[in-house]
Amino acid sequence: MIELAFIGIGTGNPAHVTLAAVRALNAADVILLPRKGESKADLIDLRRLLCDELLEKESSTRIVEFDLPTRDGEAPYLGAVNDWHAAIASTWAQLLDHHLPNGGRAALLVWGDPSLYDSSLRIAKRLPDAGHALKVNVIPGITSLQVLTAEHRIPLNALAGAVHITTGRRLREKGWPNDAATVAVMLDSGGAFTAIEPQGTYIWWGAYLGMEKQCLIEGKLDEVSNEIIERRNALREKHGWIMDCYLLARQPLL
Repeated sequence: MIELAFIGIGTGNPAHVTLAAVRALNAADVILLPRKGESKADLIDLRRLLCDELLEKESSTRIVEFDLPTRDGEAPYLGAVNDWHAAIASTWAQLLDHHLPNGGRAALLVWGDPSLYDSSLRIAKRLPDAGHALKVNVIPGITSLQVLTAEHRIPLNALAGAVHITTGRRLREKGWPNDAATVAVMLDSGGAFTAIEPQGTYIWWGAYLGMEKQCLIEGKLDEVSNEIIERRNALREKHGWIMDCYLLARQPLL
């Protein structure tokens, strides 16, 4: 049997990794680290750092790096994602078959939490039968939304209000969700908040949360919208990549 653990590592800050995650890392026979190209070298560097800091010195865990398949950015979104996930599943299957031919424990480090806006579990469902039974374990992690609200020192919800978690794409297409007092937005390619009415809306934005280069902006949307877009563009240009999220509300949360 192969046990595949998806380990939530939060935003890459070793202080945010749970004790359960540390135990799962040290119990693994193999840790698979994806490379996403030179422009996102920081991401694998952080994973390497976590392994260096959290694996016990006498650990026999092997670390295996691999090139993650890329998504076709020109093809229709859902079809491109489907093909991308199939390619990743095929890559995982080859790695597991090669490095654990007799079964064992493998681990993948997942940003944030494997159960919140991450497709690792969906991809695992695609793994072909390689001659071993497969057991999937999930070790939850601290999400970027938790770090966002903690760093801004606000609650996620308005008093007695509903919270809606969505993507930048959906916010652009659908606008403000019905009955939502606050809206948490993830996976925004940039500036989806410009699609909603800014008057009377507040925003709490954060990029590289939990990292040394963390950046935070908050305020009335009509006053800080341009500042966020300009800062986001500058940061992406400087670092070659960006991970950010934000919270929107129709009223101050405190």
